[in-house]
Amino acid sequence: MQTFKDADFQKEIFRAITDMGFEVPTPIQKKTIPHLLSSDEDIIALAQTGTGKTAAFGLPIIEMIEPDDNYPQAIVLCPTRELCIQIAKDFESFTKYLPNIHVTAIYGGASIDPQIKALRRGTHIVVGTPGRVNDVLRRNALQIDKIRWLVLDEADEMLNMGFKDELDSILEMAPKKRQTLLFSATMPSDIQSIANNYMNNPVELTAGKKNAGAENVSHFYYVVQAKNRYLALKRIADINPNIYGIVFCRTRQETKDIANSLIEDSYSADALHGDLSQAQREQVMHRFRQKHIQLLVATDVAARGIDVSDISHIINYNLPDENEIYLHRSGRTGRAGKTGISISIIHTRETSRVRQIEKILDKKMVQLPVPNGKEICEKQLFNVIDKIETIKVDEASIAPFLPDIYSKLEWLDRDQLIKHVVSVEFSRFLEYYKNAPDLNASAKDADFRSSSAEGDGMFQKYFINIGARDNLTKVTFLDLFNKKAKLKEVKVGKVEILQNFSFFMADRRYEKQLLEAFRSLEFNGAKIVVEPKTNSASTSGSGRRGSSSGYDRRGSSLGSDRKGPASGYERRTSSSGSDRRGSSSGSERKGSGYDRDKKSDRGGYSSRRPR
Repeated sequence: MQTFKDADFQKEIFRAITDMGFEVPTPIQKKTIPHLLSSDEDIIALAQTGTGKTAAFGLPIIEMIEPDDNYPQAIVLCPTRELCIQIAKDFESFTKYLPNIHVTAIYGGASIDPQIKALRRGTHIVVGTPGRVNDVLRRNALQIDKIRWLVLDEADEMLNMGFKDELDSILEMAPKKRQTLLFSATMPSDIQSIANNYMNNPVELTAGKKNAGAENVSHFYYVVQAKNRYLALKRIADINPNIYGIVFCRTRQETKDIANSLIEDSYSADALHGDLSQAQREQVMHRFRQKHIQLLVATDVAARGIDVSDISHIINYNLPDENEIYLHRSGRTGRAGKTGISISIIHTRETSRVRQIEKILDKKMVQLPVPNGKEICEKQLFNVIDKIETIKVDEASIAPFLPDIYSKLEWLDRDQLIKHVVSVEFSRFLEYYKNAPDLNASAKDADFRSSSAEGDGMFQKYFINIGARDNLTKVTFLDLFNKKAKLKEVKVGKVEILQNFSFFMADRRYEKQLLEAFRSLEFNGAKIVVEPKTNSASTSGSGRRGSSSGYDRRGSSLGSDRKGPASGYERRTSSSGSDRRGSSSGSERKGSGYDRDKKSDRGGYSSRRPR
């Protein structure tokens, strides 16, 4: 199959995908579509995020659906509501000229009643998250006893998020005579277990190398001290004036803090995490797709389902706890044949993780020096010049103002005028980065090395939202832990005190008792939040494990010296649910005296004037 014409789809499907711009199939589509159209064998399809997997399984299923049989014939399970909604929209696009085929999306975070009504009206294809699918099955609102296809999309991520029990329940209820299609970016042991228990001699189809990263993504990392992470993030943004990317964080709270601080520092940013309502999430994603947001700060779970083809950068503010998740993150860029960049900000103690990730990527991660002030100023200067050179002049609109402008500036000669124009945008960078410190860390800067107990399975790592700024020291932390939390019997390991938050190790057997003990405590007037740092699912806002992290925190979990230039970004309020000057729905911050929605002619990014 070299073209979609070779698949011999019915004319309505071919017309729909032609409207969508489909021409040449992707590698996974070339392998999967002919197999599904000609065989009822189960398949395991391994391909990276953004390689066209939805069309790979969706088009053959739609081709073979029986419209007259008004009951669920296919069910697609996926990890998040964002991905669920996206897959359902893709199916609706594929069936644009097949009005008798109905698709229903069912997912948590929205009222279940309209979803049940849609199921009872009759549907052919159900797309759902494991938790909500189990809910409707228990209510007898969904019958899957006649399904012909069961698709597990992003199967590895569903297991990472803790959905194994829900998947087992659904797979056991599904008819034995079905075709099971498992799509995954990686092949961990849990995926193999599903294949062994619930699939019938599956055929493995691989696009690219198994468990490998996308070929057209370059990987870089910077090594800094913990207190300088945020400063390094700002320099990464400043050295890339037209950046359009996602910043990945471990926890919902860290996501809120970083987004709020970027906004405070006049960067075009917002947050995506589990505390947002569906309406807020949709608003954030709409603004991101429209490029009104340049930096989307997100947890791993919340970012699932983001389908944006031209993301330029992925920034790992922290490395994920599991190396395979790095593949998912970096797979958000370099889509649709474009190139992308994945950047990680790491501690010196994490260099061994780099070697591990390189093995699964099968390519080198290149260490770069953190950009210095001179480099950033040079890049920003020529970015300003480039904008001046290429901007489209609206002669008619500016004509009435030109006589007064000429009169006001006539005392300046050509050279002076150029200097004045450039300085309007550029001077703030020169001032901010004057005598800027070197942020690059050396081996001697490793300030926290895991003890042997961390690796022996006895200890669990915890995040706590207070740090040196709150006058927390190791001594005061132990006093807080032993006396106020009354946890003297719980063994404590390493304690890492950072500027605005901290980490500590404690006996994992007392996790429930520990979280309960800290729930009602305060430290110097700050409400304490403690979260277990187990894996990306439990710390990224899924709400399935650990504490809620929905408390307000004083300040952010970032380094000092937060004010600075914002490389031409607009300033906006966050939709992150925090109570930061106005509503949490992503409304604009008022009072700047200029149009915050104005786009530049360079890639559609929003303009910003100096503070």
